[in-house]
Amino acid sequence: MKKMKWKAIVLCLMLTMGLSAFAEVGAEEVQTNLNWTWTLIAAAMVFFMQAGFAMVEAGFTRAKNAGNIIMKNVMDFSMGILAFWAVGFAFMFGKGNLLGTTNFFGMGLADWDWTFFIFQGVFAATAATIVSGAMAERTKFGSYLVSSFLITAFVYPIFGHWAWGSLFGQSTGWLENMGFIDFAGSTVVHSVGGWAALAAAIVLGPRIGKFKDKEISAIPGHSIPLASLGVFILWFGWFGFNCGSTTTGTSEIGLIATNTSLAAAAGSISALVISQMIFKKADIGMTLNGSLAGLVGITAGCANVDPWASVIIGLVAGVLVVLSVLFIDKMHIDDPVGAVSVHGVNGAWGTLAAGIFNAEKLFDPKIIGVQAIGIAAAFVVAFVGGLIIFNVVKAVMGLRVSAKEEIEGLDIGEHGYSAYPEFPSHTEVSLFK
Repeated sequence: MKKMKWKAIVLCLMLTMGLSAFAEVGAEEVQTNLNWTWTLIAAAMVFFMQAGFAMVEAGFTRAKNAGNIIMKNVMDFSMGILAFWAVGFAFMFGKGNLLGTTNFFGMGLADWDWTFFIFQGVFAATAATIVSGAMAERTKFGSYLVSSFLITAFVYPIFGHWAWGSLFGQSTGWLENMGFIDFAGSTVVHSVGGWAALAAAIVLGPRIGKFKDKEISAIPGHSIPLASLGVFILWFGWFGFNCGSTTTGTSEIGLIATNTSLAAAAGSISALVISQMIFKKADIGMTLNGSLAGLVGITAGCANVDPWASVIIGLVAGVLVVLSVLFIDKMHIDDPVGAVSVHGVNGAWGTLAAGIFNAEKLFDPKIIGVQAIGIAAAFVVAFVGGLIIFNVVKAVMGLRVSAKEEIEGLDIGEHGYSAYPEFPSHTEVSLFK
């Protein structure tokens, strides 16, 4: 009986140890699958932001160009994901240096790699689609597609490698080695897109009628409700943008989501207040862009600042976007949707703020200095790269539509169809008489 008793005890111990080991293995596998699933869900949310950009840009521009705006945003992702698969991913994350890299056309990728690829691919397409807003209402469709492909294939990935190269575990960029902080892409995605947009707006020149005799003429968008819907979609997608950048389904996503919303809310409020002070009215467009500015501003530091700091970041972003829009207008640069101000300027501010308000070491001059270097590097790569791309495309293909086509509207001239065929604009009516 005693032998039987001891055998039972030993068997129970062995079984308990075995179950514990099984539980540990099972828990690890569950966490891994959760990480993959969460990253893919976040990628889908970021993809949905393309709809948000389309609605914002269409709403802030005229009805006669709404269809063209939609087409450009559809093709931004279509061209962008192909460009990123073909060469962009290899330049950004491939093993080796830029000249001797691998992973072109996804070669060598498997399992988790594909989840990582699609998550990074939707980020790349976002950077490209930022540019379309600054080029709205006057750009040749084919020329735009070529420009969008080149930005996603080369400009975005080169800076992305410097800042995020180690995320794929193969090589580390020089900015990373310096300790550069940009958790979800205030500079990598938004400033790169914003500075490329600035280059595009300069090369294209302003829309007809925007600046008359050195006076600034407002060209109102055709649908504030559409633009507002776009902002809400973007705000929703931003939870995937920022929280998904963990690529893990862990508890830190709660803080990141909180910081994201606090900054957006603060940005909309400060933009509303400053627009009230300047225009004596609570400007709708500025308020909408204020929330986007807050979202862009918090993207770099969403995982490493405290909630109180995210409020400050958002408040400053909302003020900056209003002042920047006015300044760019005074410089006679035509940016129909405020892309440069929302993404370029506030991407830079958010990246600097990630260093200023770094929770582990507040106001550290060394950290802030590294952030400033990263901001400058992004400007040089995106703005100079953008100038080269748009000037080459302009020389080879032409970049701007004819004056007649611009006045008529790009929907008719570029696509042979109006977004609102039953409600032609007064301009279109006069042209067809």
